[in-house]
Amino acid sequence: MSDLTDSSSYLQGVSSFYKAKRKAFWQEILSHFGGKSAELLSFDEIKKRLRLREEHYRGLQDIPVDRIVGSVGRYRDFTSTFLPKKDEMVERWSRIYAQTHSLGGLPPIEVYQVDDVYFVRDGNHRVSVARQIGAPTIQAYVTELPTGVDLEPGMSEKELEAAEAHALFLETTKLNTTRPHHQPIKLTEPSRYHELLGHIFLHASLLERERGEAVTTEEAAADWYDNIYRPAVTLIRKYNMLELFDERSEADLYLWMVDHLREVREAFGDEARSKRFSDAIVDFLTERKIPVPKDLLYERDPSVIVTETQAMKAVEANGNDTEHGAHHNEQETES
Repeated sequence: MSDLTDSSSYLQGVSSFYKAKRKAFWQEILSHFGGKSAELLSFDEIKKRLRLREEHYRGLQDIPVDRIVGSVGRYRDFTSTFLPKKDEMVERWSRIYAQTHSLGGLPPIEVYQVDDVYFVRDGNHRVSVARQIGAPTIQAYVTELPTGVDLEPGMSEKELEAAEAHALFLETTKLNTTRPHHQPIKLTEPSRYHELLGHIFLHASLLERERGEAVTTEEAAADWYDNIYRPAVTLIRKYNMLELFDERSEADLYLWMVDHLREVREAFGDEARSKRFSDAIVDFLTERKIPVPKDLLYERDPSVIVTETQAMKAVEANGNDTEHGAHHNEQETES
């Protein structure tokens, strides 16, 4: 009776396999015309792009099947939803299908966890079958690779590029280390992370001028986060600005405010009326003919944005002061 049951389940598995393979064909066709990849993500590529280095074993867990987005070595054998693509997979796939209906069930798979998604190290066919039978979870031995970057199923290439740029930003600034609980700094345009780094380098120059000593990028980034970025985000949230800034992030709005304030300062110099983040929000609302909250008019946030020209003058002045001091010390030594 057991053999007959196994045989029946195997034949059901064969039928289910070919149904899944037909779905895979149409998924690839539709994704081609839709301009979106139907392939699983390559773990090795994601590891390289996100600069993942640490690994921590997390043990046996039940993980959501729909959060498994990639594979270590077989990402070309299945579609992004783990539909099988090759005829030669039918026997193994069908045997696993039959095994899911047996009393013994299937052994756990092995996965890498990156953020809240998973990559199969061993058990790709088991995941494929689990998705086809509608299993919500699957048992897995989990090894986590920590990251401060968000990953989600179905990310586009542009979104992956933004994640890669975000990883480089975090590696350069070390905010994950100095401010481990910092608010996520997510930009929708990957190229603007370089611009954000430029702001931090400028901030480092101003800190060096103020302190009279060298400042590392890590130190400057932490100070920038505490005294410039976080106060700006606090105001953005206080006045629900993202509701007016469609499909944009807090970091996007922060950059808009910085750009706006610098344009105003460049145009009007010290006579500029808008110097603080609260002023930029008032301008944002006024330009769009949206009523300005009375509380906003009395905000006295401490952040004042300087222009690049002003910063460079400060840096040059610092250099001149240093040279003058050195020259003065030389004269004292000679005398």
